[in-house]
Parts: sequence; structure tokens; C-alpha cells
Amino acid sequence: MSSRAWLQGKTVRKGGVNGSSAGTRSGTPQVQSTSSTIFGGGVKDASGRTTEFFSMDDQCPVCKSDRYLNPKLRLLVSSCYHKMCESCIDRLFTLGPAPCPICNTVLRKLAFTPQTFEDLGVEKEVAVRRRLAKDFNKRREDFDDLKTYNDYLEEVEDIAFNFIHNINVPETEKRVAAYKAANAALITLNTQREEQYALALKEQEEFERQEREARAAEAARLEVEEREEKEKERREIIDKLETSEKDATKLIAKSRANALKRSSHRLSSMNSFGGGDLSRLLKTRSKANTAIQDVPHVPLQDNWDCYESQISVRVDGYDDFFSEAVRKDREGIMRGGGYRVEEAWGRALRFAVAGLDLMPMTGQEPINLPVPPGGDGDIIMAS
Repeated sequence: MSSRAWLQGKTVRKGGVNGSSAGTRSGTPQVQSTSSTIFGGGVKDASGRTTEFFSMDDQCPVCKSDRYLNPKLRLLVSSCYHKMCESCIDRLFTLGPAPCPICNTVLRKLAFTPQTFEDLGVEKEVAVRRRLAKDFNKRREDFDDLKTYNDYLEEVEDIAFNFIHNINVPETEKRVAAYKAANAALITLNTQREEQYALALKEQEEFERQEREARAAEAARLEVEEREEKEKERREIIDKLETSEKDATKLIAKSRANALKRSSHRLSSMNSFGGGDLSRLLKTRSKANTAIQDVPHVPLQDNWDCYESQISVRVDGYDDFFSEAVRKDREGIMRGGGYRVEEAWGRALRFAVAGLDLMPMTGQEPINLPVPPGGDGDIIMAS
């Protein structure tokens, strides 16, 4: 008996256990997929296929089966976002709805979907946002101003956050139901707009594909014609050189000039091929311009005083020791980021007069600051 015979394992199939060889080790069974259910869902790529995520460290949390014992192990995600293998799903949910063995949420067999992302939190967020996008499909042009549109987006994010983190789910469901009832007509209209836009993109892609194929066929035909014309020209040149008494150099130059004209004509016809059809297709799908006007941003909408009437920066500057290096920088290296000394002086003056229009505080004893020796020197801070 071979020393590696026990690695063959024991295969358990639906409907019973098949016989195995005498050298098979029964202690390490290899359970194949027994599910006959086609599980849908998951995130699809551009081709419409669902790419499932799997790892060599996958293990079913219910039966503890891992990929080492079962290389064909397939884990599916429930509506409560817990993973289970196909065998456990068949065993627990074939007879009807049953509680989840992990969180006791009532589940159905067809509610399981393939896992697309490694993190189940991302899987849940994608599913929640896909669900909300079907109903919360308003556009910017559906609102009178930008603030209302931003409030709408904020509401959508609050609802998505509640669903993702299971916060006040019943109340959030009521909010979604109330929104759907109040905006049913607009939701249907925007859904039709998105379908029409997707159909237009599909038509354009199909037209571009057909145009590429037609261009390739035209290029192949022109290439064949060019080879035939070159061969024909070569034979004509040989015949003329044999029968004509003219200069051979002039005959060859004339033939090459004619060949150059024909090649330029072919290139121009190839470049103009299909251009008119594309322009006509774009004109038939042109609609009213719904572009949003770009209004300049105004940071402060209210009236505010920046003390411009109380200050004025001297044109000849100040005796400022700290900005001396910047003012003497002739190459402009220190002013490369847009720094201007005049702005620093203006800011210092505004800070100096910022509190002059405020009434002094009452009910406190005046603070007598010590006068430095020597009369009017620099002001010192009170300790």
C-alpha cells in the first residue's frame, strides 16, 4: 500500500456515501458541494459576471469545515451578513425559513449571495447603497438651490449610516417608505431617464464597434488595392522602358508622382470614412442643455467690517526688521508662494484697531502698569 494513499480522502456526495479504496483514510472526509440551488446576487463587473472572493483561510463558522479539507468549499453571505457554506445552508434552510445559527435572524435559503469583497462591512455598505440608489435618485436640477440639494444628500447619508450600523432600523425604514410615497412620480421619471441614458450609451458603444469593424475592413481593402496598384505600376514602368524612347528618369518620376496622388486620395477617403454617421448619431441624441451654471463662491454672505476705513498701509513702508530679508530678496525666492509684506502689515494694523470700538469693562479696579526706567520705552506686560 502506498504511503500517501490516506491523502486521497473520502468523498461524500448527495444521496449517500460512495465506496472508496482500501487505502483511504476515513478520518479526513472531503465534502464536495451538495447544493443544487443557484445563488444570485453579488456585485457584477462590466461583463455582467459576479466575481466571488475566496481565501485559503476560509472556514465555515457553523460546521468548521475549511478549505484544506474541502478545496471546493464555497461560502455564501446571508442577509444578516454572516458566512456559511453551501452544505450548512442546505441542511438548515431546505425545509423553509430558519434562524441564523449565529445571530438568530430568520433567514431563507434564497437570501444568500456570493461574497464579493474581503470585508463583509464593505459588502453590506455596497448592498445598502445599491438599494437606496434605486429610490433616492434625485439630481441637482430637481432642486431650486444648492443648499436644498446638499440637505438631500445629507439625509441620504444619514439613512445609509443607520442601515449600515443597525441604528434605529424600524424608524429608518419608515423614513424611506414616506420618501417613496411622497416622491413616487419623480422616482419613476428619474429611473426612466437613467434607463434612457444607459440605452444611449449602449447604442453609442455598438455604433462605435461597428464603425471600428468597418474601418478595419476598409483598411484591409485599401491595402489589397495598394498592393495590386504597385504591382500594376511596376509592370507598366517595365513596359514603357522597353517600348518608349523617352528618358527613363522622367518616366519613373512621372509614375511615382501618379502613385503619390493615388495614395493621398486613399488616405483622405479613409479619414473621412464614417465621420458623418457619427455626427448624425450625436445630433439625434442631443437634448436640452441641463448644465448647472458655475456661480462664483462667496465665503461670507453677511456684512462684516474689516476696519478698512480705520487703517491705511503706508506706501513707503515701515522700518520693519523682521521683513527686511523679504524686501531685499531681488530674485523673489521668498515671495514665490505669493507672500506680500504689505498684507502682513495690514493684518497687524487690523489687529491693533480691532478692539478700539468696544466699551471698557466696568466693575474692576484699574491696573497700574509700572513705567520702565528712562521714560517712554517699550510697553511691558503686567505680571
